[in-house]
Amino acid sequence: MQGAVNIPNAVSVLRLFLIPVFVWLVLNDQTAWAGALLGIIGATDWIDGYLARRLDQVTEVGKMLDPIADRLAVAVAVILGLTTGVLPWWFAWAIIIREVVIAFGAAYGWTKGVRRLDVRWLGKLATLLLYISITIFYVAVGLDTKWLWWVALATGVPGLVTYYVVAFRYLGDMRTAISAAEGTDPRR
Repeated sequence: MQGAVNIPNAVSVLRLFLIPVFVWLVLNDQTAWAGALLGIIGATDWIDGYLARRLDQVTEVGKMLDPIADRLAVAVAVILGLTTGVLPWWFAWAIIIREVVIAFGAAYGWTKGVRRLDVRWLGKLATLLLYISITIFYVAVGLDTKWLWWVALATGVPGLVTYYVVAFRYLGDMRTAISAAEGTDPRR
């Protein structure tokens, strides 16, 4: 394992540093630019992981930084989108509720000795669809373009459904991992 200071981790840190810039853009009524920046943050999500594997620079720090950057970017975009009216209220609340349930599940699993669950491909797809949708919502509102709003919705609804399907699978994975950690049968 390499040191924590490497190119993939620098990409993750850069993505984290771009989040306050996104907030500044939203708060200064630069919604379309904020959407474009969120698109960049989301589009570069795969780069850090790809570089880590390609350059043989996978680290425990990187394994934590990447999902933190993802979750934080989505959380900030959703909360700001809800409070500024960029996102439909039901859409934003559905994402928030899902994230809270998963966070409590992860915290509970942590108390039971589960330190990590494998990422599912379907989870990556759901996150991608939501990143695209939220980005387009911001751009659509910033440019006052109704047809883009409908494109965002057409991407967001399948992303949201997939996000919930994956959440139930993760909760099942957590149950199995807790049972394994405790040495019990998860079917009981």
